[in-house]
Amino acid sequence: MRNPQANPSGSWSEQNQAYLSAQFASAQHRLSSERDDASKTTEMDRIAGELRSQMQEPPAIDTLAELFKLTNFERSLLLLCAGAEMDSRLADACAQAQGHPQRTYVSFGLAMALFDDSHWDAIAQSRPLRRFRMIEPQPGSNLTSAPLRIDERILHYLAGENALDPRLQWLLRPSPLAEWMADDHRGIAAQIVQNYARYSPLIQLCGDDPLGHEDIAALAAHELGRSLFAVNAEDLPAPGAELDHFAFLWERESLLLAGALLIQAVPGGLSRATTYLLDRLHGPLFLASREQVRLDRRFVRFDANKPHPKEQKQLWRKVLGDVAQNLNGTVEDLSEQFRLSARMISSTGYLLSAEQGQLEPATLWDACRSLARPKLDDLAQRIVPCATWDDLILPDLQKQTLRQLAAQVRHRLKVYETWGFAARGRRGLGVSAMFTGVSGTGKTMAAEVLARELRLDLYRIDLSSVVSKYIGETEKNLKKVFDAAEEGGVLLLFDEADALFGKRSEVRDSHDRYANIEVGYLLQRMEAYQGLAILTTNLRSLLDPSFQRRLRFTINFPFPDAAQREAIWKSAFPQATPTRALDHKKLAQLNVTGGNIRNIALNAAFLAAQAGRPVEMVNLLEAAKLEAQKIERPLSDAEMRGWV
Repeated sequence: MRNPQANPSGSWSEQNQAYLSAQFASAQHRLSSERDDASKTTEMDRIAGELRSQMQEPPAIDTLAELFKLTNFERSLLLLCAGAEMDSRLADACAQAQGHPQRTYVSFGLAMALFDDSHWDAIAQSRPLRRFRMIEPQPGSNLTSAPLRIDERILHYLAGENALDPRLQWLLRPSPLAEWMADDHRGIAAQIVQNYARYSPLIQLCGDDPLGHEDIAALAAHELGRSLFAVNAEDLPAPGAELDHFAFLWERESLLLAGALLIQAVPGGLSRATTYLLDRLHGPLFLASREQVRLDRRFVRFDANKPHPKEQKQLWRKVLGDVAQNLNGTVEDLSEQFRLSARMISSTGYLLSAEQGQLEPATLWDACRSLARPKLDDLAQRIVPCATWDDLILPDLQKQTLRQLAAQVRHRLKVYETWGFAARGRRGLGVSAMFTGVSGTGKTMAAEVLARELRLDLYRIDLSSVVSKYIGETEKNLKKVFDAAEEGGVLLLFDEADALFGKRSEVRDSHDRYANIEVGYLLQRMEAYQGLAILTTNLRSLLDPSFQRRLRFTINFPFPDAAQREAIWKSAFPQATPTRALDHKKLAQLNVTGGNIRNIALNAAFLAAQAGRPVEMVNLLEAAKLEAQKIERPLSDAEMRGWV
């Protein structure tokens, strides 16, 4: 079936126009005073037939009549209405036939009298001309004498121009074929095409790759001889007259353009508008959603997530070409750390390759890292990591465990994909950890060190602001954070988990039970998250052993001993800070955490700056007293002995 738009300026367009003119001339003759001259009518029909036989593809009116199953009379009526709009001579003939110079239009009564094969139900609401609003009787007269107006979209189609109805252009977007796709996604499209005749017209695509869903649907539609148009569910009008109008227009466009529709569902379930369209529309239809949703009609579901690391590596190498060979393993690192759609990989690779003659690994890495930032900036606090391993004062065991954690993040592609662990299941392929210890022992600093070492963006989520007293809201808030971070390049730090664990206790009522569910949901998402997620808490004793098994690492940050406190004091002041006669060993007598030490050092620096002197022990003594007041902990004589 030919699309008249395929070559609007070529020979088919010219032949289509000539055929229309011949049909209009025949109709004009039927309306004229010479209509009883059968030989002239026969001659005109012969000319139209010759023009039709010379066309390799049928004229637009024939294609439209076949698409909508029009009878011969309905076809003639539609042509007559089109001629009254396009041919002034035919319009004048209509006025002459109706005995009034102002009646330059077609009425149903005029058509009934003109054509021998007429039938009354041609303009019934159930018949194609009225059901698809190709023609509309104008109000103010009875049905037989009312002016019949052809819809502008149909008029343009008959003239050879087949473009999306302007009334839908603000809502629908054409989805072209993707140049790059993951092999898994191509396989899903092939399954849809191969078994389409056995499937319902509704196909649901689930997973975390909305761009991939669109690419799959576009490829499947193309192989089925159709063009895909996509719409976001949140852009659909509310149920009512406007949504009814959209549904009608699309149903007509799906025939005129041989189109298929993709609805991108909003997170959290189907909107009322989406449910309405799924129940009403019957043409080829795709529904894309992150989660599986229940539907009341027959459908087929496919899971399509972002490409696995091994597939991402292949896509990067294809997109970058020879450039990939000079990136010193960056492609492997990108595939390990980021979860990008094929479209993101291709657009990022092309853009950077075009802008730079020789692509630097750091430039490519930072470009990928920036992709997740807009989604997370509204949900969490981004911390620019400055701390290094030298700044982290911890026992050797804790430092060694942290380095092992970093190594697991760095070598995931080799172990999971190359060595085959991912083939046993993709759950738990991220790296999750819990840092325990009292406030100020270095938990957040350790997260900074890891983020800097692994070149990740560090986002701190304060769980005290995420936890809600309303049932189900805590999980919704956590889901937003994890969904936003799924593209990778992010270290998620869930700080102040005491707000969640502190709610847990013996299960005495439904609230206690639900608090346990919230903890379980957090740890479940940490386990499923394929990046690096860290949880900090002071209340490890409240966490069930079954929950701890979901965490890859549990690292205790102990209260620093005297030797560690001395080391912290030695690194407390930047090199540019002037100091005089500081006794780090005596300062280490103060039994506080590293966080308290840094607060004291900073306050002492301000006191010295105000006095116009270097930082001295007297400034530190005064700052220590201020810190003691803040934490409501009196200082002992032993701790302060020998400071001044």
